[in-house]
Amino acid sequence: MDVSTVFGLIIGIVALLVGMVMKGVALGSLFNVAAILIIIMGTIASVVIAFPMNELKRVPKLFGVIFKEQKLASDADIIRMFSGWADVARREGLLSLEAKTDEIQDPFLKNGLGLAVDGQNADYIRDVLSEEVDAMEERHSAGSLIFSQAGTYAPTLGVLGAVIGLIAALNNMNDIDALGAAIAAAFVATLLGIFTGYVLWHPFANKLKRKSADEVRQKKMMVEGILSVLEGEAPRVIEQKLASYLSANERLKLNAKNDDGKKEASRFAEET
Repeated sequence: MDVSTVFGLIIGIVALLVGMVMKGVALGSLFNVAAILIIIMGTIASVVIAFPMNELKRVPKLFGVIFKEQKLASDADIIRMFSGWADVARREGLLSLEAKTDEIQDPFLKNGLGLAVDGQNADYIRDVLSEEVDAMEERHSAGSLIFSQAGTYAPTLGVLGAVIGLIAALNNMNDIDALGAAIAAAFVATLLGIFTGYVLWHPFANKLKRKSADEVRQKKMMVEGILSVLEGEAPRVIEQKLASYLSANERLKLNAKNDDGKKEASRFAEET
């Protein structure tokens, strides 16, 4: 479960409800069937009109991406893996890595290493893998755009709901008490439209974009790692090259682990 998504939703809902109570607004006023119908069903209708069905079918899966923790391998582990592969390839030849392909779970990495072992040139491998990354990025962008557009439609539909409510209220101006209640109900639609747009749909879109960016960055790092192994670069050179994808803090941690590993290996050599 993605803790930040759930925690953010709880904070947003609690802030709204507590704020309403502090302002003296009855929580029951939120449960306005007409307003909910206009905002929720109106937003769904707008999205269905705006996007083809083959993209809309992915919405349940996109919710899963939003609420589930992203399972990506550690960048440091990937760098150490390529460093190890480079060491093996330099000692035993590139074909010695063919057995490694059966152990790889990531289809992208498995395909890239397979191309390298099969003897494809660097330019061809880069083109194939880059096209795959671009296609993945485009799919992710289409998914996040659904929620982004929903966040654009919802507040506007809130205004539409308020206008409809005010028309109904102004048609019955003889009863002042009923008029006040009708106006208050009209603005519930605006409240729901703004809340769903800026606390749900736009943040959901941003979460999808961030997760996509992390996956794309890691895939690009894999491409550079595969090509570096193919070109026979030294393990240390590969580590330095791929470390450019890490933050300064992550680089320090990676270097510290590498230094600890070298000290341990040196101590073991001295003892034996």
